[in-house]
Amino acid sequence: MDIKFVCAHAGRPATAVTRRDVARALLAVPSGVALVALPDLRRAMVAAGNPLSVAFWESAKATLSAIEAGVATVGDVQRWVESTGTEPILMTPSYFVWPEEDERGPVATEMFARLVAYLEDKVEAGEIDPDALAAGDQEARAAYEELQESWLSTPLSDGRVPGFAVSDELDEELFSAWDEEEEFALSELRRILAELPKQPELPMAELETAATRLRALLALPGYPSSVLRACAGFDERPLPDDDVELWLAVAAGIAGPIADLSEGADVLEEFADLDRELSEEDTALANLCAIQHADWLAGVAALVRMGPGVLASPERMARLIAESEDIDIDDQDDEDLHTTESLFASVVSLWGLLGIVDADDVLTPLGWWGLPKALERAWSGED
Repeated sequence: MDIKFVCAHAGRPATAVTRRDVARALLAVPSGVALVALPDLRRAMVAAGNPLSVAFWESAKATLSAIEAGVATVGDVQRWVESTGTEPILMTPSYFVWPEEDERGPVATEMFARLVAYLEDKVEAGEIDPDALAAGDQEARAAYEELQESWLSTPLSDGRVPGFAVSDELDEELFSAWDEEEEFALSELRRILAELPKQPELPMAELETAATRLRALLALPGYPSSVLRACAGFDERPLPDDDVELWLAVAAGIAGPIADLSEGADVLEEFADLDRELSEEDTALANLCAIQHADWLAGVAALVRMGPGVLASPERMARLIAESEDIDIDDQDDEDLHTTESLFASVVSLWGLLGIVDADDVLTPLGWWGLPKALERAWSGED
């Protein structure tokens, strides 16, 4: 750990090394090694004509000592690096969050580097005072945050807005990962169905009865019809005339909600009250959206293999998922099982309205036929 290491780590000569470069190099080695090397490194920087400042070296010693003593938090260390004056704030006051360094895509990497260069220019111009940041000056910190907020929301010469560009890239990555997970789950579902010794058959009489009941339910205001309409996307389009199409659209929507609840009945006071309890319909939709593809696959696969007459209560679903050999899953403790059970409480309740389970939460012939078809529909992107 010497000046050559710092220069190699930063990719700059000693005369151009910044406080941030030195801080990052010091954190790249064990804290004890960095502490021992600190005095010689400081002298070498002075000899190179780039002494930095007394405040920086004192803050470096204090931070490294705290790390070595095991009392420094991740936030303490991050704050210290940010106090160098050229490290972008990990999370801004408006809640923009930079991805971790090893998780940044090309756009985030580019924008992060652009912001570092921008901050370096501001330090050089005297518009950022790193010593004041190191001393914990609140006004200096606020100005530092505001400077970065402004940069993130100001279009570049090519028209891109840095904050939006990074967020869009993150969204694309999340959607891509979601699509891959969905595609894999769909292929596994089809494999499992193909291996069944007996394929489920459509119980037409049961479906017609369930569809008639469902049409009447969807015409009513409030929960649970509001959730079923949102799941199937029927707030934006009319109900299909075909009973099979109607039933499958709603059943698929439970596994993959198409839309959110209509905000027509919400008022500003409700959104402003962060302490208010979620309504039954908000809770139900949130639970549906929180269930992962793997859990749907494991639970439904187990039910389809066992056939009509199997218990499909929320507690049983949690157990089936935890014990499934269709998915890779860590050992489940009581808290994990309780969480899964809570999520599927909303599912089983809605299943009962479609005749997928009966009043005792037992899988019906209609549920045996329709559940795998509903999952396939939800994951294949069919309308």
